[in-house]
Amino acid sequence: MTMWWWCTTICIHVKAENDSLKLGDTLNSTSMLVSKEGKYCMNFTQNPDPKSLTYLQIRVQRKDVWAVWFANRNQPVEMGSAVLALNNSGVLKIESNIGKPIILYSSPQPFNKSTIVVATLLDTGNFVLQQIQPNGMKIVLWQSFDHPTDSLLPEMKLGVNHKTGHNWSLVSWLGHSNPTDGPFKLDWEPRRRELVIKHRDKVYWTSGEFKNNRFEHISADGFQYKILSNENEEYFTYTTPNEDDLTKWTLLETGQLINRKGDDIARADLCYGYNTDGGCQKYEKVPTCRNSGDVFESKQGYTNNIMLNNLGNANYSISDCQTICWKNCSCIGFKTFYDNGTGCMFFLSMEGINIASGGDQFYILVKNTHHKKGMHPTTTITQLLVLDPLLCIIHDNM
Repeated sequence: MTMWWWCTTICIHVKAENDSLKLGDTLNSTSMLVSKEGKYCMNFTQNPDPKSLTYLQIRVQRKDVWAVWFANRNQPVEMGSAVLALNNSGVLKIESNIGKPIILYSSPQPFNKSTIVVATLLDTGNFVLQQIQPNGMKIVLWQSFDHPTDSLLPEMKLGVNHKTGHNWSLVSWLGHSNPTDGPFKLDWEPRRRELVIKHRDKVYWTSGEFKNNRFEHISADGFQYKILSNENEEYFTYTTPNEDDLTKWTLLETGQLINRKGDDIARADLCYGYNTDGGCQKYEKVPTCRNSGDVFESKQGYTNNIMLNNLGNANYSISDCQTICWKNCSCIGFKTFYDNGTGCMFFLSMEGINIASGGDQFYILVKNTHHKKGMHPTTTITQLLVLDPLLCIIHDNM
């Protein structure tokens, strides 16, 4: 599951912080914004690997800290010099001593210095840049809700804006502690009126059509759904009966879609291409060395890593490791290579693996034997021995 232990500045007991940036204001690595009622806060949070880099995040202002949005997930900046600035030319940007400035929004130039522009963190979790007219009317110039990362908050949209061509989608993290864009994407399909999870553009899971205020393959309770379709936009969103009950939907790097409590909404991680249960879609034939019903099961324990060919690929997510292993008849298991949940280590033998209550998480192929004549429908796994393993780290172009 995605880890939320990024923060280095606790905002639980903050009492008198600003919720807005005005022209000329900055937010640095030691300051924060807190929404009016204290539900959400925005600050720079340190990336543990490498420790000098940081991301601008929005997170819940509660004891159990959890992030809901990252402004620069694909371009971390230097922690000590990181600044979010709304400059006097109406440009909202992130900059530091490394890399180019990240422009979130740039006002049309030349900029009228008498124009009132304010960036405010709302109690919905939305960070909104607004132009305030002389009559008090507010015009939204830019908002974080239009740029989702891996989490969907109540009233956030999934769909398309026909006027601008902009799509609202969720994209998973690459690894459990690497917020870079990952392989899974959650979209709203307006024509079929259903939610769709894709893995690198291949459809793994669908919710089924929205009928009678529910989806066929979503059984999560406590959510109210809204579908809108007109000439300007088509989108899906959800709300909760109690606005104070903060929640979110998060698309994990495994393809699993969960709510804040960890309850399942969708399980694209259980879709192998041969099964159609739970919303899974058929997308390819079963390899000759695999059978319908074969799955990878999550285990925990220790491996002897003496015999390693250290060729990990940091661009691979755990789901990419599964795809590679599934298609390779010599592979019977895998785990990630790097601590941030990326790269692949493939098991070519069961030997040397010790299942225990502690240690690393890894996945082992479990064969479904009911297809074999004369055998009962059962699932078996080869006995694990504590011997030297035959492991291989594969680095290829998928």
